[in-house]
Amino acid sequence: MFKSVVYSMLLILLTFCSKKDEKIQPNLTTITESVYSSVIIQPDSLYQVYAIVNGILERNLVEEGDLVSKGAALAQIINTNPKLNAENALLSYNLAQKNYSGSNAILKSLEEKIKAQKLKLINDSINYFRQKNLWDQYIGSKAEYDTKELSYQLSKNSLNLLKSEFGRTKNELQIQLKQAENNYKNSVTTTEDFKVTSKINGKVYALNKNPGEIINTTQPLASIGSANTFIIEMLVDEVDIVKIKKGQEVIIILDAYPDKTFKALVSKIYPEKNERNQTFLVEANFVKAPEILYPGLSGEANIIIAIKKNTLTIPKEYLIEGTKVRTEDGIKEIVLGLQSMDVVEILSGITEDTWIYKPEK
Repeated sequence: MFKSVVYSMLLILLTFCSKKDEKIQPNLTTITESVYSSVIIQPDSLYQVYAIVNGILERNLVEEGDLVSKGAALAQIINTNPKLNAENALLSYNLAQKNYSGSNAILKSLEEKIKAQKLKLINDSINYFRQKNLWDQYIGSKAEYDTKELSYQLSKNSLNLLKSEFGRTKNELQIQLKQAENNYKNSVTTTEDFKVTSKINGKVYALNKNPGEIINTTQPLASIGSANTFIIEMLVDEVDIVKIKKGQEVIIILDAYPDKTFKALVSKIYPEKNERNQTFLVEANFVKAPEILYPGLSGEANIIIAIKKNTLTIPKEYLIEGTKVRTEDGIKEIVLGLQSMDVVEILSGITEDTWIYKPEK
């Protein structure tokens, strides 16, 4: 029993001594603050290729990995519907032309009506003013005078209505003709575009359809991107995005190159937040890229926010409640500055001569 008590006391004493010995003084050192992010490598100018017509894929004219130039044909599509559409559009265009300027044009009919109405107005005007002169001399009846005046006013109103109808109809026919012309030009362009072409000089990274499959305008046929230039895509948490600026240095570690680090510079910050994962997309460019890169390579990044030399720091594990440390004089509040993964900068509260103790777990 006595031995057991002595053993327990010795154990407590050793534990106390070991904890009491776990003390350090702040160091003057260099601290680097950074923001961590996951990394995905993508070709620059990567885009999805779409067909502008529906149909059946006759054949792919390239293979994955091929280098292509701007305007190069990528795929051949079979489709007869655009030709029928072009024929119908031509018929509509010809009809619109005839309605506007042909021998049986609607406007010519209105012009003839206007000419006839002008003659009628002249006749009604002569009869009205003749009757008016007689009436001014108290010759004739009031009913006859009113009848001639009414005929004159009706003729004048009818002419004005015909002129308005002519102007309105002409404007409508001009619009219809222009619309028919545009539809015809668009349908001709569609019938000519059975070959899907590349919009950039680049590399074919994916072909999504096989010969014989149905093609529509909403599903991508292929993926094309730069052959030599790659960008680094990083997802930065919304808490850290305000710290990110263009030109900041980025340290990259790729899973494909686990023993190497690569430097990059922030090149673009997208202002729209991804509501699903609460992150912002940030792009960077390699200072010197690896010799071999593939789309989709993943890794980790640390975006350098600030570097401070010869500053007072302590390990994060010595902090209590985030802003306190235990010293020989008891618990003290400290003011923190920069923070890295392992250490924090001390702005005030303790000095380099202060002994601090590691908190108990």
